[in-house]
Amino acid sequence: MTSQTQENTPDKHNLEAQAARKVTLIGALVNALNGILKILVGFWANSHALVADGIHSFSDLFSDILVLGASHFGRQKADSDHPYGHDRYETLATLILGAILIAVAGALIWDSISRLLTPGAIVIPGAIALVVAVASVLSKEWIYHYTLRIARKINSKLLEANAWHHRTDSLSSIVVFVAVGGALLGFPWLDQVAAILVGLMVARIGVKLIWDSLKELVDTALPEEETHKIRTAAQSIPGVRDVHHLRTRTMGSRSLLDIHLQVAPHVSVSEGHEIGVWVARHLRDEFEHISDVTFHIDPEDDAETDNPDPDTMLPLRPDVQTLLNQRWEGDPWYEKPHQSTLHYLELHIDVDLFYRVDQLPIEEVEQLEVRLKERAADLPWLRAVRVWVGV
Repeated sequence: MTSQTQENTPDKHNLEAQAARKVTLIGALVNALNGILKILVGFWANSHALVADGIHSFSDLFSDILVLGASHFGRQKADSDHPYGHDRYETLATLILGAILIAVAGALIWDSISRLLTPGAIVIPGAIALVVAVASVLSKEWIYHYTLRIARKINSKLLEANAWHHRTDSLSSIVVFVAVGGALLGFPWLDQVAAILVGLMVARIGVKLIWDSLKELVDTALPEEETHKIRTAAQSIPGVRDVHHLRTRTMGSRSLLDIHLQVAPHVSVSEGHEIGVWVARHLRDEFEHISDVTFHIDPEDDAETDNPDPDTMLPLRPDVQTLLNQRWEGDPWYEKPHQSTLHYLELHIDVDLFYRVDQLPIEEVEQLEVRLKERAADLPWLRAVRVWVGV
């Protein structure tokens, strides 16, 4: 039995999208001002490192545009074409952002190395570059902490990646400050070395973003420690005997689960399903990142038999009923009105027959069980026959 439960909270999605949009717009404004100021002052003060840092700021601005688009489309609720939601838009945007960062880093490093190897290409920068670098550090550190706080509040990997992108701009500005100061003290080559270091820092972040996005796109499971916590939480629900075939994957900021729950073999279908519903609800309450749980109810551990050999598969009710009727017809007590339940356990079938007390005398129960079992002894899958009499 399989049931799928999904969190459907459009209001929550709207609030998260609004929060992401607000912090990203503020970050975009900071990046635009920083980028313009760094490039203008960098050219005027002959600081190649500051110009490189300004290009880095504009790459942050472009990433903000990507985040705005991805947050808008990625946090829309599921529809018929995207039943699992649109979170992979965020993943795709993060992948593109990582590629852009690597491209920008490569251009900065190449240009700086060329200047280092070209005699007379290095010029001592002006002192005003120091002031701009300090202003950049202060503004980018503020927007980094602000963005990271919102990202963790709404559990957005893309927004968190953008926050770290702000942090790299802050760190690169520190490198620029040290380099410009060193150049003013008589080491002009430090400005170019700083530009190379900034490029390497940017490239490292780009590689990490691409790697994390690729892991998500190929449905990499959650960390083992997190999976263990999920398994333990599921087993804490009354009625769950064991958990197996637990599979996890992520989509943007959300996690999706497929889980097999073993319950007592003779509980009703409805009780088993209700146990699964409680597990799904408990997991979503316990782990905010879990939004979708697909559960399968098992009467026994089928970890080794979930995909059995077709030759060993047991017959379904229509065939079972036909084969049993062929062997049991003519028995006067069996042919009385009754209901039957089949239990598929340990590669065998147990058959329960239910009669009303006015249809079958109590004293006939044991003899009927023995007689029916003997007459169907040639059926290798039949393990037990039980007769029940009630009001």
